[in-house]
Amino acid sequence: MKNLAKRFLAITLSTLFLLGCAGPQVSQYANEKPTLDLSEYFNGTIDAYGIFTNRSGEVVKRFTVLMQASWKVADGKKVGTLDESFEYSDGTKQKRIWVITEVSPGKYVGRADDVVGDANGVAAGNALNWAYTLALPVDGTIYHVQFDDWMYLMNSKVMINKAKMSKFGIELGEVTLSFYKR
Repeated sequence: MKNLAKRFLAITLSTLFLLGCAGPQVSQYANEKPTLDLSEYFNGTIDAYGIFTNRSGEVVKRFTVLMQASWKVADGKKVGTLDESFEYSDGTKQKRIWVITEVSPGKYVGRADDVVGDANGVAAGNALNWAYTLALPVDGTIYHVQFDDWMYLMNSKVMINKAKMSKFGIELGEVTLSFYKR
């Protein structure tokens, strides 16, 4: 019985420790300025410059993105279209078109052809956190990888984006992007 109590205590303490290691919450940034309004920042032409690093921090890919973004109101909700054209350092190109709907103040749902299901976003202050699964092509095979995507508005022209990629809870690498609004 003593061993069972010790095991229970060890499991409880381990669980509390792991919960304490949980990542940031978007609400932590509620008072940060400037305040991010997706329909304001992602409107017009935006250039982005990014890298993908593997688990050891090695830069595996570099890329640029040209984005054309616009918003409209449909059924009383703001709906944005982000048309992204990627060009990778190896010369390959990719296209992704996001349709983002503001479902309530600070809450967003996004869809794109290579996103599995919905991307769910929450914004507060200068920050936005997206969670989604991407169908990622690698050497002729499609892998479904999870993204924990954080965007931070620095000023009216610049936003920084860091996204962790994982599969089965194992971190695969990170994408780092710098957006510049023309």
